[in-house]
Amino acid sequence: MTSRKTTQTMKPATAAKKLGVYLEATPAEFREGVVSRDELNALQADPPEWLRELRRNGPHPRPVVAAKLGVSISGLARGGITEPLTTEQIDALKAEQPEWLVRERAVQAEVRQEAARLKGQDRG
Repeated sequence: MTSRKTTQTMKPATAAKKLGVYLEATPAEFREGVVSRDELNALQADPPEWLRELRRNGPHPRPVVAAKLGVSISGLARGGITEPLTTEQIDALKAEQPEWLVRERAVQAEVRQEAARLKGQDRG
């Protein structure tokens, strides 16, 4: 009895999440198929132009928007940002510095400080 290695596949939504891109902005052939682990690795190692363009200009999914703005995903929601944003829109928000963004960045900084403090306690 020989064991055959089966190809591990994932849904396009999972692959898009792993690639850090907004699924709805990917090409139809990506959204409509399945992605094997090897295909995902190939996309990460040598991204095609559509993937480079999405990563560069968006639209970006909420986790990427939150990271680029330095806030949490919950902070985005509290700020009224529920849709994917382009890099241009993110840059505009950074330039405008709306009150909600300043507040959420401060909250995020406090969370990081507290996490660092607790991590320091664990060592001590």
